[in-house]
Amino acid sequence: MPVSDFQMVDAWTRVLKLSRLEAGQTVTILTSANTHPQTLSTALIATQALGAIVNRLDLPPVNGEKALSRDPLAYLGTTPLTGNRAAIAALKESDLVLDLMTLLFSPEQLDILKGGTKILLAVEPPEVLTRLVPTPEDRERVLAAQARIGRAREMHIVSAAGTDFHCPLGEFHPIAEYGFVDEPGRWDHWPSGFALTFPNDGQAYGRIVIDRGDILLPQKSYVNDPIELTVENGFATRIEGGVDAQLLSEYMATFRDDQAYAISHIGWGLQPRAHWSTLGLYDREQTIGMDARAFEGNFLFSLGPNNEAGGSRTTTCHIDIPLRHCDVYLDGEAVVRNGCVVNGGH
Repeated sequence: MPVSDFQMVDAWTRVLKLSRLEAGQTVTILTSANTHPQTLSTALIATQALGAIVNRLDLPPVNGEKALSRDPLAYLGTTPLTGNRAAIAALKESDLVLDLMTLLFSPEQLDILKGGTKILLAVEPPEVLTRLVPTPEDRERVLAAQARIGRAREMHIVSAAGTDFHCPLGEFHPIAEYGFVDEPGRWDHWPSGFALTFPNDGQAYGRIVIDRGDILLPQKSYVNDPIELTVENGFATRIEGGVDAQLLSEYMATFRDDQAYAISHIGWGLQPRAHWSTLGLYDREQTIGMDARAFEGNFLFSLGPNNEAGGSRTTTCHIDIPLRHCDVYLDGEAVVRNGCVVNGGH
């Protein structure tokens, strides 16, 4: 059911205080055609109530004629900031950008962050945002997992379904997503709650079995028949199985880009208030599926770019796949067992 404006203003206020917004700082709210009106209106109230200097920058949508889905993560091509020097300048001059549009994986976003501007993405429906307001405890839990990844040299994932996947680590720094931006130059996503990294470029190998009930994003669908990925030299070289495998394979082929098959980020969910079952309760165009990405104990891996972590690989295709019932090991020590976080996992 819907949430009230009062609840949304309260949620925004808590997130903005966690993000250390101070009176007199400049906030730019970035919007586009698909921005949720209640999320925008309540963000305007909360930022002004905290004494910020508030701007709204509304930009036209792009990539709609190229993407096969209306999901903002379905096609990572150009953004409304591409070549838009005036808009980029405005965002660089802001202390905080509230991204209600989705700039993820764009070079413009990385450039803006380098100047110290903080960016918080928030595009889920208001009822999801209010249920998953981040907390200091979320931050502590995710940072502990990030530190644990930072000490490891291999992540090894196995499952009863047949996954046996090896990811050498060390080339890329681990990343913590806990839902607010409390340091200059930080990007985060409300809601979230997971730690991730990227395997050494070209070194991941093994077998990944996407089992029944696991989730494909941006398809936002539960898998009905197992899909088997063979990973060699950092790339998924075979996608085998039934109709679900054919659908995934055909979708990825439409991008006509070999880089789409590279292993991208890897990690596990740490948000106990997110749920595997939630995706089935929403229309596909209502959500981008952050519950599926963040629910506690999932093993989340992706296919596509690594430029978010400073790598050189870019591609318009990005697939996120959270798996249940996996064991995740860092240098032989379990951090997740059968989909449950254990000591050392946070």
